[in-house]
Amino acid sequence: MKASFKKYISDLFFTGRWYAALIICSILFLLKFFLLWLGVIPFIATGVVAIAAIIDYYFLFSKAKGIFAARSHAERFSNGDENPVRIDIENFYDFRVYVEVIDEVPEQFQLRDILFHVNIAARQSKAIQYKLRPVKRGEYGFGYLNVYVSSPVSLIKRRFRVGVPVNVPVYPSYLQMRRYQLLAISNRLSEAGIKKIRRIGHSMEFEQIKEYVQGDDYRTLNWKATARKGQLMVNHYTDEKSQQIYCVIDKGRVMKMPFDGLSLLDYAINASLVLSNVALIKQDKAGLITFSEQIGTFLAADKRASQMQSILEVLYNQKTRYLESDFERLYTFIRSRVTQRSLIIIFSNFESLSGMKRQLPYLRKIAQHHLLLIVFFENTELKQLTQKEATDIESIYTKTIAEKFAFEKKQIIKELKQYGILSILTEPQNVTVNTVNKYLELKARQAI
Repeated sequence: MKASFKKYISDLFFTGRWYAALIICSILFLLKFFLLWLGVIPFIATGVVAIAAIIDYYFLFSKAKGIFAARSHAERFSNGDENPVRIDIENFYDFRVYVEVIDEVPEQFQLRDILFHVNIAARQSKAIQYKLRPVKRGEYGFGYLNVYVSSPVSLIKRRFRVGVPVNVPVYPSYLQMRRYQLLAISNRLSEAGIKKIRRIGHSMEFEQIKEYVQGDDYRTLNWKATARKGQLMVNHYTDEKSQQIYCVIDKGRVMKMPFDGLSLLDYAINASLVLSNVALIKQDKAGLITFSEQIGTFLAADKRASQMQSILEVLYNQKTRYLESDFERLYTFIRSRVTQRSLIIIFSNFESLSGMKRQLPYLRKIAQHHLLLIVFFENTELKQLTQKEATDIESIYTKTIAEKFAFEKKQIIKELKQYGILSILTEPQNVTVNTVNKYLELKARQAI
């Protein structure tokens, strides 16, 4: 009984044309009191509307499954990227239908306008495509697909509530990672803004002695082997590999600041994912450390096939903490767990020179044993303030303070350079490109 009631009553909705017809009939009945010549016209009009509604109802509800609809998307979404979603609709009716589709998207998007209108001919199908851009990692829950169908009469609508609620995990930007991976494999990283860096000299990792061919560097001639063989022989060197690269991500309160919807932590996570993947392609070992007031996650540097998936799973669960990060604890941990000289890339943020100087002693100690690179972020909101024209006392004051903070960021770079610590000051949206560029530059200089 309940199922029957739901089928014939609860899925019934009236259209705007139905209410317009009722209003017209009501007006005719009202005018009948003043215009007697209308006679039975109001009754005829009401009867026509009622009969049309009954016919419309019969056509829509005579088929148990008049409409098929299904939503399809990736098993997981990429954070900060446009993720495609597709809705396929098929019309099983013998007449053209007008369809309204409301998709119950995850509440995290706060979208109230996911409404699509399509016309579908008899026994035909159509596809609707749209994109969603998540800005936080975690579980996102899709609800049902609500499909409202009306016939050419369009007095009533029938609702089809299809699909089942599904949860979709949102991972760090693996789409960006794959893009850089394909470019790196095909040596086309310059298309993504990665600079082509000329390698100075050659690596000192000896591989073999081989016969000289045109184009070989004559400086690598091996005269002893040449004398024994009776023909020119050269030493062949290969790129140094298996260097350890550690991405160290600060999860303290300074990384909570949002830009373009994403927090600095998410920008750092996306950059770490891409950099680790490029390092593995270059045959280096990639590792990961997260920290705040305490050490979070440690993934030892490795280049095994499953390392990238391990890094992705670790980064998926990282969240910002609201305490100040403990760089002393970080130094102690690195000193005890990372024994081989490595490239340590710390993603953090320093808003003031004094804030950086509090951590400088520990950064200097890390730099004594490893090649240290600090990546911190330029405040793009302050940059916009410095570029605005000051028109009154308040705007002059605001612009002066903004310029002071921007100047301190540049002072931080000079202060770090004074102690031999490399640094990158970058806009959040460019952190991936700038960090990969620096890594390739250091590798070309054989600094690692």
